[in-house]
Amino acid sequence: MDVPVTNEKLESRLSRDTRFRLLGLLPLVFFFLQAFHYWRINELGHVLWMCNIGNLLLAIGLFINRPRLIRVAVIWMIPGLAVWFVYVVLSWGIFLSSTLAHVGGMAVGMIALRRVRMDRSSWIYALAWYFAIQLLSRLITSAALNVNVAHAIDPAWRQTFNAYWKFWLVLTLITIALLWFLNVLLYKMWPPNVSD
Repeated sequence: MDVPVTNEKLESRLSRDTRFRLLGLLPLVFFFLQAFHYWRINELGHVLWMCNIGNLLLAIGLFINRPRLIRVAVIWMIPGLAVWFVYVVLSWGIFLSSTLAHVGGMAVGMIALRRVRMDRSSWIYALAWYFAIQLLSRLITSAALNVNVAHAIDPAWRQTFNAYWKFWLVLTLITIALLWFLNVLLYKMWPPNVSD
């Protein structure tokens, strides 16, 4: 037997859905603050780093209510936060736009993930996103920026690898394992609702 939906319940649900979608304004602002920062220093290509572009993906996922986009963005924000801390915070310090993009984006992502939950296959889509953004980084960003290490071996690994393709292959295998592990971890934290 269907329970009738009252106007009050419908308005409450619409309001909750609208608020959830409007949450996308935050990562969108974080993305544009980063873009403005990089534009100001003439290094706009840096907005394509997975952690930065992940805020744009999260915003779009929230605006159009696509859980898969939200999940992919969140999966990538976790290693992005660690890489940002090691390569930016420890080396250069804390900048407002960068902190908002990484810490703020992660916070919004976790709030969103709590609602949309995790599935078992989002790591595959996160891997496809990685390949797409890395290819885009290689095609449209300066090799000097080495965005998403799409052009050259990371300086910390030049003693280990003598060819870029070897570095890329190992990095890709590590990325696959990491994405799968993060998907499993997030699935354990936020499995699908029983009603889904």
